[in-house]
Amino acid sequence: MLFSDVLLTVDFDRTLTAQNSTIPERNLEAIAYFMENGGAFTVNTGRSIPTFRQYLYTLPHSAPFLLYNGGATWQDGRLDNIREIPVPLEQVVSEVSAKYPDLNLEVQGVAAHFCNRITPGVKAFYDFMKCDYAPLSQRDPAEPFLKFSLFGYLDEHASVDSLFHATAEEMAEMDAVEQWLKDTYAGKAAVFRAAPRIVDVQANGVSKIRSARNLQAQMGRKILVCVGDAENDRPMLEGADFAYVPADGVIAGAFDRVCGCDDGAVADVIYKKIPEILKNS
Repeated sequence: MLFSDVLLTVDFDRTLTAQNSTIPERNLEAIAYFMENGGAFTVNTGRSIPTFRQYLYTLPHSAPFLLYNGGATWQDGRLDNIREIPVPLEQVVSEVSAKYPDLNLEVQGVAAHFCNRITPGVKAFYDFMKCDYAPLSQRDPAEPFLKFSLFGYLDEHASVDSLFHATAEEMAEMDAVEQWLKDTYAGKAAVFRAAPRIVDVQANGVSKIRSARNLQAQMGRKILVCVGDAENDRPMLEGADFAYVPADGVIAGAFDRVCGCDDGAVADVIYKKIPEILKNS
């Protein structure tokens, strides 16, 4: 079949989705066409089970979902290949809270997200994401310690888009946060800048490209095509056989570009780029 050699893994926010967090119909039509013609398609995202739950059984796919920036996979109704952070949560909470008492510390679990402060803005963000949440103190110790995040102030209109708009002062602060996390947990954790206003931390060795390559080997596909828009997608794009970025992506200047995410960037890759790849291979 036309696409039987290809595994396509795509970031979710502002790659598969438009800037307003809806999925363009053009993308859904292209994905259906791609899978009908033998292509293996999945989402490769930093989102957790709580923030991706509404899509687990509704979003078309023909390969396991790659979640938590590659920290776990979702297939057949269960989470597998879990990579936990090898630092006690209590230690992380103590160290991070002492260093950055004014930032929001969030632990992204399987049942819910757990945050050190549930402000009106944080609540609005979780409501927008349709994400179950609770105070960090209520986290079940049995929850796997997959991922934690640090982010700043959110107002009562917070959405995914809010994480991408930072003042120069906020950018400088999050740059410092990112570097401190890398220094503090060197050798134990991987640090990702998911968006200008949020930093993610996971187990050392976790990455979108590692999970994509593992899936490619598992499925026996010859060609890995990846699409993403932000800094946490950079390793995936650099390690793919072919990589593309929406024209309005944060790292659009570093990779081959397709149309903007509002116009169906994933569809552009399926309809235009992958046929070129196969023709020339």
